[in-house]
Parts: sequence; structure tokens; C-alpha cells
Amino acid sequence: MSQASQPRIEREFAFNAQDFEFLSNLAYMRTGIVLKDHKFDMVYARIARRCRALGLATIRDYCALMASDEGHAELGNLVNAITTNLTSFFREPHHFDHLRAHVFEPFHRQSSPRLRIWSAGCSAGAEAYSIAMTMQDTIPDIAKRDCKILATDIDTGMLEKAKRAEYSAEWIEKIPQALRQKYVSQNRINEATRALVTFKQLNLLEGWPFKGPFDAIFCRNVVIYFDKQTQIPLFDRFAQMLKPNGYLYIGHSESLHNVSTRFTLVDKTTYQQVS
Repeated sequence: MSQASQPRIEREFAFNAQDFEFLSNLAYMRTGIVLKDHKFDMVYARIARRCRALGLATIRDYCALMASDEGHAELGNLVNAITTNLTSFFREPHHFDHLRAHVFEPFHRQSSPRLRIWSAGCSAGAEAYSIAMTMQDTIPDIAKRDCKILATDIDTGMLEKAKRAEYSAEWIEKIPQALRQKYVSQNRINEATRALVTFKQLNLLEGWPFKGPFDAIFCRNVVIYFDKQTQIPLFDRFAQMLKPNGYLYIGHSESLHNVSTRFTLVDKTTYQQVS
């Protein structure tokens, strides 16, 4: 007997296998996220919070909301509820070292006409602003250059937090001191750094209303929630969005093995487009 079909203890909100199946199917069809049976209790706990926040009496009411036209506005909150947002400034610093050495420094030396970076699944903005600070620190004449960062996420609540660019002292301490002194004031990312980043709501499984090409794409700790059937076309789309020989950075627990032949591994969780 699967965990989702086993008898449940009495809860604040009734939650059964039918509710779990509905939410699992919805998450997969709309976002590519796979929720297996062992996630039953986690899904209940997270969706119960959404029911309290929305003033709903039952999880069945939440399912009805998600099935309605109004459910589209709640989709980002659902995704945020059933995933774990582990993010911080300069997380996996080797990616930013590679970005500096192989993208930003060559751009500065060669006086290339434009530079575009995409942070896909940007959450609260720490990744995008880490890219921006690295960019500013490597390209002294950046104000005269055509440099932009696109940061996207499905969750509009996370995007609003990212746009505010205000973070707790605990978050700010993750920024290297030299960069913190240059680009942060009173726990807020400064205006010039913020100006480099454009935040947009985007579901990666739907249409992408931009053309690229990008010099580098960050998509870290996003596809861990996807099955290979979803990952394969997604990484093909990323390859198409990159410049020839552009770079893709993924999460430390992710891999393109048996997923894509359009990239070659060049560093730890760092790939280069090859076709």
C-alpha cells in the first residue's frame, strides 16, 4: 500500500489520496514538478499553511481554487510551498569564479558589443544580484557597456522580494566583504547593481517571451524536482538560448548525464554548449 493511500491520522484539514493525486497531477502538468507518494505528509503541511493564509476551510477548497480560473494566480505560491528554496548570496562560489574568468573578463578585454546572463529560477534574487556584483567588479566601465541580467521565477511573491532587494544581516553576511562594501548599503543592494537586473515572472514549461542569445544561464536547484521526460526538452531549449560555446550552471546535486548531448562538462556542475 502506498503512503498516500494509507489511513491517516486526524488532521486540522481533511486530506486524502484523492486530494494528493489532484495536487500532484496539477504540479506535474503545470510546472513539471514530480511529487511522489512519500511527499504526502510534506504536501499536507505546506498546503495547510496556504489554506490558513487564504482563509479556506478545507484542502478540498484549495483544490477547487486551483482548478478554477483564479488558480493561475496561486500557482507560484503552490510551487513555493511544495519546493524548498535554499538560496543565498554567492552560493556555490566556484560558479561565480568561473563566470568571472570565462565570461566577464573576456568580455571586458575584447570590448564585445553586448552581454546577457539569465538567472532561471531566481527565487528571492540573491543569485541574480551575486551575478550583478561579480559583473560590476570585473567590468570597470560597465556603465558604458550593454550588460543586462534577466532573472525569472514562477513565484510572484519571490519576485517582489527580489525587486525590493532588502535582506537580513544574515543574508548580507554571505556577500564577500569587498563586494559588500561596494554594492550594499544598509542591508539593501545599491541602485546601480539593481539596475542591471530585470525580474520577470516565468513558468519554464510555458513560452519564453524573449530571444536571447545569452552568454550564460544559471538554472540551479530547479530541475531536481523534474523527471527526465521534462528535463530533456528543457535543456534543449536552454542550449538554443545560449550563444555558441555559452555556459550553463546547474545545482550541485544535478547532472546532464543521459539528459542532454548539447553540453560538455567543463568544471564542477558547469557546462558549455557544444551544438
